[in-house]
Amino acid sequence: MFVCICKAVTEEEVHQHFDDGADNADAVGERCGAGLGCGTCVERLNEILCSRSLGSRTAA
Repeated sequence: MFVCICKAVTEEEVHQHFDDGADNADAVGERCGAGLGCGTCVERLNEILCSRSLGSRTAA
């Protein structure tokens, strides 16, 4: 599923960028351009980051 239509960035790609060290939506944008076009996807990028953060806290 696409997270960013402007740059054709998928949810899988976003997760990979977070896995590779991106720690916020801006860092993902620097890596792949997501969030730098119309900005509609920034909220979704933050939701993904938040869900990953919550998931890692409950797994610890």
